[in-house]
Amino acid sequence: MILATVAQRQALLERAHSIAMVGASSNPLRPSFTVFSYLRTKGRYSVVPINPTLQAIDGIAAFASLRDYAAVHGAPDIVDVFRKPSEVLAVVDEAIAVGAKAIWFQYGVINDEAIARADAAGLDVVIDKCLKVESARFDGGLATSGLNSGVITSRRKQ
Repeated sequence: MILATVAQRQALLERAHSIAMVGASSNPLRPSFTVFSYLRTKGRYSVVPINPTLQAIDGIAAFASLRDYAAVHGAPDIVDVFRKPSEVLAVVDEAIAVGAKAIWFQYGVINDEAIARADAAGLDVVIDKCLKVESARFDGGLATSGLNSGVITSRRKQ
């Protein structure tokens, strides 16, 4: 089912415990590193990187594939996808094969065929949303607009 409403996404995040992050990066300048670091330090989720080119990120062992992850941890609650849209069909097929419950396509990761395939297989599907932003918003860290609700200024304190 495509989770189009705020309430549906919030319910998914409340029932999820494990997140397999496909395309996680060890480069601190990459959004996939920022999202990975934020989610794992919250202590609410078990977040594991899926990247065949890495051994680990911040001491968390990386897996080469979702199949390798599932062999150790079982099916993830959410597969968070940081891949090019042209590469996500294979990710969806693997998520279905390992029994993932949901797939989350990050900002800009839009592939209509992959979305339809995941939906038809019965996965909960989130499209063009950031897992970090949504998680922070539901936990009170962001305003409903998605921006930090604190005061931002370039002026120095007196």
